[in-house]
Amino acid sequence: MALILQVFQIVAPVFLLAAIGYAWVRGLGWNYDVEFVTRLSMTLSVPCLIFMALTRSKVDPALLRDTVLASLLAYVLVGLIAWGLVRALGLDAQTYWAPITFGNTGNLGLPIALFAFGQLGFDLAVVVFAVMAILSFTFGVWVVAGGGSPARAIREPLVWGTVLGSVFLVLGWHVPVWLGSALDLVGQMAIPLMLITLGVAISRLRPRALGRAFWLCVVKLALCTAAPLAIGLLLGLSRLPLGVLVLQLSTPVAVTSYMLAAKYQARPDEVAGLVVVSTAISMIAIPATLAFFI
Repeated sequence: MALILQVFQIVAPVFLLAAIGYAWVRGLGWNYDVEFVTRLSMTLSVPCLIFMALTRSKVDPALLRDTVLASLLAYVLVGLIAWGLVRALGLDAQTYWAPITFGNTGNLGLPIALFAFGQLGFDLAVVVFAVMAILSFTFGVWVVAGGGSPARAIREPLVWGTVLGSVFLVLGWHVPVWLGSALDLVGQMAIPLMLITLGVAISRLRPRALGRAFWLCVVKLALCTAAPLAIGLLLGLSRLPLGVLVLQLSTPVAVTSYMLAAKYQARPDEVAGLVVVSTAISMIAIPATLAFFI
């Protein structure tokens, strides 16, 4: 009973904020500009959050290196298996590969890691999120767009926040107190904004192919749990970083996957089905994952 209560206290604030966003639009009928808030988050708030988290990280350099390596290897493994699965099933890679490979490590993964594992867990979750973001905004966008140059990721502030934060971390640099305080204020907007926006976006989705979405989401959950677990155990990660790695990779399909599919006309209604179904499944899967690692 104590474990159940502990897990509930961890996940309740996350789903409560998402529920506020859902009720804001679906229940109260009030306007919410998802495009503006998403742009604000992804171009300003989240880059500041990542930059400050990296510059102030107290993570042991060896653990940081192992987490980066484990994240990269896990995503490569998941991506390769997902690619083979999509091809074997005759599905459109432009539509299905990225949602199966990448999860909602920002909206859900970061706050849950903070509530479940504390500051150290959050710092490690930021590292996993940064690896995911770089891969997603390069090869991921290239697949969804059906071609083009992955170099477009250079224009993403989120990538620059990650790169600059990593440089400051490695070289031991610090930002002035006044600038750090300002960046902290901007970064603190990220988590509540992303969670509320998640609820709003789900309330507006018009999903299709829910039967196919269900079993694909089950396969995604199994793959994105087994792969990081295997990689983490292979690299000898301790319980906390291993828990963060599994939690981050096993998060549900992100709303940003739907937005990218809509932007590049990659069957967005089917991606919406993946978002809705995988988010519903995560309400059981995430507490189960936390109960195992706590």
